[in-house]
Amino acid sequence: MRLETQQAHDIARRAAIKAGASNEVANALAQAVVSAEWAGSRAVGFAHLFDYLDGFAKGRIAKDAKPEVTFPAPAAIAIDAKYGIAQLGFDLAFDELVQRARTYGVTVLLQSNSFTVGELGYYTRRLAEADLVAIATTNATAQMTTLESRKAVYGTNPLSFGAPCAGARPFVIDQASSATAFVNVRQAAERGDPIPEGWAVDAQGHPTTDAREAVKGLLLAFGGARGANIAMMLEFLVAGLAGSNWSMDAPGFAEGCESPGVGLFVVAIKPDLVVEDFAARLSSQIERLAAQGVRIPGSHLNVTEIDVPEDLLKRLEG
Repeated sequence: MRLETQQAHDIARRAAIKAGASNEVANALAQAVVSAEWAGSRAVGFAHLFDYLDGFAKGRIAKDAKPEVTFPAPAAIAIDAKYGIAQLGFDLAFDELVQRARTYGVTVLLQSNSFTVGELGYYTRRLAEADLVAIATTNATAQMTTLESRKAVYGTNPLSFGAPCAGARPFVIDQASSATAFVNVRQAAERGDPIPEGWAVDAQGHPTTDAREAVKGLLLAFGGARGANIAMMLEFLVAGLAGSNWSMDAPGFAEGCESPGVGLFVVAIKPDLVVEDFAARLSSQIERLAAQGVRIPGSHLNVTEIDVPEDLLKRLEG
C-alpha cells in the first residue's frame, strides 16, 4: 500500500500509542520511522517499528520517558534518555545542538540510557538539513564477534556522515561496522535465503552462509581485523564518553524486560569555518566522483511515496 507522509506518520503514531507510548514518545518515533522509509532504509522503518512496540509492551522501553538534557560545557550536550527512545532525547536537544554548533563552530552531543537508535542516518540527515556537517555513531547489544574471539563483544556499531550539498538533498552515509546489519540476516532467515560468506558465524563460532544458523550465532566485522578495530573505536566514543552500557553489558533489544541502555555520539560542525562554499564544493566533487564511476550513496533512490506491505499494515492496525 502506498502512503503519503502524514498518513504514514499517523499509522506509526497510533501503533505506538496503542502500545502505551506517550504522545511525545509516539510523535518522535513516528517521525523517525517515516524518515527512514523516505530515505530508503526500510529495514529500520516500519519493519523495525515492531521491535519498539514489543519493547513498549515488555518494558524494555520506558513508555513515557522524559529525557534529561544538560550542558556540561558550552559546546557539549549530555542527554540521559531515561531508558526511553533515543529519538526523543535528540529531538529535545536538537535546537540547542544546531545553535551551539553555529555559535562555537563545533558541538558534541552525548546520549546514554536509551533503546536502539533506529536509523543512524536520521540524526546526521537532520543536521545536514540545518546546513551542518555531522558525524554520528551508536552502540548496541553485543551481537558481533571476531574470528579470533568468537564471543559477543561489540554491537553492529554503525557510523554515519551527513553534509549539506548545494542543489540536492543532504549527502548521507550510514553503515554498520559489521559486514551487515542484523535485521538483514533476520529477514534472510525469514525468507529462507542464504547469506554471503563473511557475514556471520553460527552458534559454535563457525562461518556460515545459512541465515537460520546465523540468527543463532553472531555477526562479523567488515574487513576482518580492520573493521573490528573501527567497531572498537566507535564503542569507545559512544559508550566510553557518553557513559552508556558497553555492548557486552547491554541487555538484548529483542527480548527480556530491561533496556539495552546504549548510547549515541554526535558531532555537529559548522561547515563554513574556513571556506565559505562548502556545500557547492561538495556537490561539485560528488559529480566528479560519479563521473569516474564511483557509487554515490543514496544516488539510486528516487522515493516519491512510501510503499508498505499490506500484511505489515494489518499487523500494525489490527
